Amino acid sequence: MKPVQRIAGTAAPLDRSDVDTDQIIPAVWLKRVERTGFGEGLFSSWREKDPDFVLNKPEYAGAKVLVAGPNFGVGSSREHAVWALIDYGFEAVISPRFGDIFRNNATKNGLVPVVVPNGFLDEMLAVVENDPSREIVVDVARKTVGIPSLHMEMTFPLDDFTQHRLLEGLDDIALTMRHEPDITAYETQRPAWMPRVEAAS
Repeated sequence: MKPVQRIAGTAAPLDRSDVDTDQIIPAVWLKRVERTGFGEGLFSSWREKDPDFVLNKPEYAGAKVLVAGPNFGVGSSREHAVWALIDYGFEAVISPRFGDIFRNNATKNGLVPVVVPNGFLDEMLAVVENDPSREIVVDVARKTVGIPSLHMEMTFPLDDFTQHRLLEGLDDIALTMRHEPDITAYETQRPAWMPRVEAAS
């Protein structure tokens, strides 16, 4: 995944609570075998049924940040929900609370889950709804989120290891490959009778 240090851009307001992963990416989209192309299915049930749904509004096109209500990403553990948000163009989601599995999937794919208090979220939602052009900044290096033009800023919780992963762009495979010399050394000494996985030709 690509390193994430600072996200600056417009935001889309999703003033709904308890948004689950089936609403983020409906099950019909899970037939795909690739990790790309899920952006088209993001909130597709809502987008198809409601012409006034936020992602159908041109003023929110190109938003990098999704400002959502509490309990975002609850429900099933489908990683596709994170892939859909990223494929659509979102780089961060702001909410007072996230589903635990969703949050874990997000940080492993480079999507920043930003936890803020309800009061701060309400202020951000009001600002973004009134002025879709307002820039939101999520600074992973400083662990801050805010709206610079309004002098709104606060720190958000992010453990040091997760911050390091995001700043360095380290997914699980990249973390494993940091131990490649040790892995290679082990493999060269492993008895020949033990099972092996041959490299693809």
